[in-house]
Amino acid sequence: MSLPVINAPEYFVELPSSGQKVKYRPFVVKEEKLLLLALETEDISEISNAVKNVLSNCVKGKDLDIETLPTFDIEYLFLNIRGKAVGEEIEVNILCPDDNETYVPVKILIDDIKVTKNEEHNKQIKINDDLMMEMRYPTLEQFIKSNFDFDDKKNQLEQSLELIASCVDKIYNEEEVWTAEDVTKKEIVEFIENFNSNQFRMVEKFFETMPKLEHKLTIRNPNTKVESEVTLTGLSDFFA
Repeated sequence: MSLPVINAPEYFVELPSSGQKVKYRPFVVKEEKLLLLALETEDISEISNAVKNVLSNCVKGKDLDIETLPTFDIEYLFLNIRGKAVGEEIEVNILCPDDNETYVPVKILIDDIKVTKNEEHNKQIKINDDLMMEMRYPTLEQFIKSNFDFDDKKNQLEQSLELIASCVDKIYNEEEVWTAEDVTKKEIVEFIENFNSNQFRMVEKFFETMPKLEHKLTIRNPNTKVESEVTLTGLSDFFA
């Protein structure tokens, strides 16, 4: 006689980018094991495959393409999937900013963690009087690099240029449109390298103001008795 099948409970979550309701289920043990084994390898391709497989298995919906979702949607999904698997509360060790050496354990309800939006955010960037550039959000590949990449060989500027190039959707003027699919990433990087400091700052503002997983809390240093407000940003901060 075969053993009974355990049906996992299903939940709904609203994607911050679009408001679309998505059905999902929690991780099961074999999927959490798959993620842990991949993390132990410190191989970005192994981790990428594991994250894709787990998210694809847990998120329901034929019209939802995990690989094209914005980073903040994926982080919010990942947080909720993990939360339903291990509990509605997570414990985070937070470094006290007043002495930069004392860690304080804090419990946070997953339902209290939200994706915040900035009113100054804009996907259209005016390069000059003739040229505009339209951006798209980082997707699954960038989510994995931001949270699980162990390779520190590239310098910060090179990483920034690659990130920006991967998020350029199109460049256009009144007569012509150049989409990201029409040119190589190398060509886009070279285009960005010719920006002046003000133009580059406008691009940086796109990333600084885009929606992000965020939670603010107040902690008290047990040694100095000083209270500080701390902001956790991005998935990696919630698993510190």
